[in-house]
Amino acid sequence: MRGAVTLFLCGDVMLGRGVDQILPHPGDPRLREAYVRDAHAYVELAEAANGPIPYPVDHTWPWGEALETLDEAAPDARVLNLETGVTRCDDFAPGKGIHYRMAPENLPCLTAVRPDVCVLANNHVLDFGRTGLEETLDALAGAGVATAGAGRNAVAARRPATVPLDGDRRLSVFSVGMPSSGIPPGWAATDDRAGVEVVAEPTRAAADALTDRIRRLRRPGDVTVVSVHWGPNWGYRVSGDEVRFAHALIDGGVNVVHGHSSHHPRPLETYRDGLVLYGCGDLVNDYEGIAGYERYRDDLRLLYLVRLDPDGRPVGVRMVPFQSRRMRLWHASAEDSRWLRAVLDRACRELGARVDREPGGTLVLHRS
Repeated sequence: MRGAVTLFLCGDVMLGRGVDQILPHPGDPRLREAYVRDAHAYVELAEAANGPIPYPVDHTWPWGEALETLDEAAPDARVLNLETGVTRCDDFAPGKGIHYRMAPENLPCLTAVRPDVCVLANNHVLDFGRTGLEETLDALAGAGVATAGAGRNAVAARRPATVPLDGDRRLSVFSVGMPSSGIPPGWAATDDRAGVEVVAEPTRAAADALTDRIRRLRRPGDVTVVSVHWGPNWGYRVSGDEVRFAHALIDGGVNVVHGHSSHHPRPLETYRDGLVLYGCGDLVNDYEGIAGYERYRDDLRLLYLVRLDPDGRPVGVRMVPFQSRRMRLWHASAEDSRWLRAVLDRACRELGARVDREPGGTLVLHRS
């Protein structure tokens, strides 16, 4: 008999640069950024903002108190957007201002959160060229982590990741990225070139092409997630094209649209029998102490727990707030939780949804 399914979904996980440097096996810290040439500078910024980091830390450090929350929630599957190459390759992608990589020896930091699927159709997975991508794919496969959205050719990049659920059901995760998130045009996978699965624009035709492909691969009872890397880093506005694209995916049978790229949470909504997360925000990164976008409070992070009924319809969306301090996740204060609820609630009202706050601080999505 089929039962309800709980998914852990999160946005961007960036384990390179400063995060890699505090782990037990830091890689080469050299960078090619306009103002920062050594990844240790990001560690120094974080320490100046919130105090010393006792590095080298163990591999669980960046996840902090989120690990206990996940253990208590016991999700049936865990899906995250990995925006870091797992490689020691020095082939810096030309024309890019920022490059993320972590040393392969630090892969236990990723596996500490026990991901079932890493989606890779994003604007950092080829930061160290196709060699870096292929080493990343090998490292994740060796760790038993399924991937979607990138591969050694277009067929592999389009292939969904699957996770067994109860009975004979599967979770199928499709991953696509859009140029609006900063994916260079030359990164698209082809028949004979490694790369990512790119959708040029959020059009109805693109959504229909994707759902046609999903229908051909779908088995009865499958739960389907389409993970989309799209849009700008900052801002709460959801464009009409994004809404129409997401709704077309749900109309085509997708259960959850899992959006990311923004550095802070964006609105979400339930639509018909599906759920759309327009931007999950970052979960782990080294942005602490970087000035310029304080009004978005990108130090506040959300852990999304989505409960689907036996037919795949969303029946509960809980968002647990955390704050990043000293490159570690800590439970957000009551004040910060209330601030985040108010901001998301205002943004969601335009989409016919509202966000409430439970006494313990967890945020909950409702239809208006």
